[in-house]
Amino acid sequence: MNQGSRPSRGNQRPQGSGSGSGNGRGRGATGAGRSNDNPRSSSPRSSSDRSSNPRSGAERGTESSAGSWSKAHGGPKQGKKSGAPAKKYGGPKAFGKERFGQNLGPVTSERTRPTQRAQAAAAHSDLEGVRLQKVMANAGVASRRVCEEMIANGRVEVNGVLITEPGVRIDPEHDSVHVDGMRLQLNADLKYFVFNKPRNVVSTMEDPEGRKCISDFMRKKNQERLFHVGRLDFATEGLLLLTNDGEAANRLAHPSFEVPKTYLVQVRGPMANGIGATMKKGIKLEDGWQSVDSFKLVDSTPGHVLVEVVLHSGRNRIVRRLFEEVGHPVTRLVRVQVGPIRLGDQKQGTIRPLGNQEVGHLLAMVGM
Repeated sequence: MNQGSRPSRGNQRPQGSGSGSGNGRGRGATGAGRSNDNPRSSSPRSSSDRSSNPRSGAERGTESSAGSWSKAHGGPKQGKKSGAPAKKYGGPKAFGKERFGQNLGPVTSERTRPTQRAQAAAAHSDLEGVRLQKVMANAGVASRRVCEEMIANGRVEVNGVLITEPGVRIDPEHDSVHVDGMRLQLNADLKYFVFNKPRNVVSTMEDPEGRKCISDFMRKKNQERLFHVGRLDFATEGLLLLTNDGEAANRLAHPSFEVPKTYLVQVRGPMANGIGATMKKGIKLEDGWQSVDSFKLVDSTPGHVLVEVVLHSGRNRIVRRLFEEVGHPVTRLVRVQVGPIRLGDQKQGTIRPLGNQEVGHLLAMVGM
């Protein structure tokens, strides 16, 4: 990465003046940060276009079991981890004109920074590289003029370094670019999809026993091979990520990144008090202790209980084994969210591509 003129050392990353939203999804940002060369102030964005918050668990609890399952199938929005206040970004939204995928807004949580060696290895773009604002515009962030404003306002990083000079040239094949914390995927050959897996489907591309598998739901049988990120057992339904990005697949499945997964669990009721606290404290299974990060009662009707649990473990049949251990075998299990990606109202058996915002959030979560 080379720049026409190096910004002064006084140009530091602007800091937000307050806490960000609880989850950073689907919201406009407030308070634009600017470089020292552009001391102009910026007014907060209007919140009139923001989507309303999902209904509370108490409201959903008044519905029938079947209705609650349908309403809750989109999954909850993950809360922001405690720590430093989230950075706020002002001005036009990145990928504001995107027509598909969920609107997740800027990344508000801390992400893994590249090592100094990685930064140095990626910093040798020659003078024949492509201007940063052109790369951003080609990636669909915004128009080239708006991209220049984003750069000047301190919303863009290249190889982990804040850039405030629009004249910077980069090598799109080797340099990494983040806008509002979202990683831009500059390799058009890498694809990312969400599959809503039905019950009684094998989480493989081929099955020697002739059972239905993922490839049976893919329209283009001759397309490049896709990896499934993790697995869902034969009877479990819901969200399964598919990609040909091997590095992203490995990171998302690796336990060190602790990617949260949200499930809706239906069991026979009634359920005794204290089971949620027991699960959060930890239960000893045959392969060691395991706990859930979150336990919430969604609905309870005579004979049936619907529970939402969040955990980051990827152990085999972990949710089913936990509920069996407390005396409530699972009758239906649906995964509705992985990291920032939600199933929403996607129909069973369908595969949809991730939007640029979703890809950016997903890659940022695992330090890419």
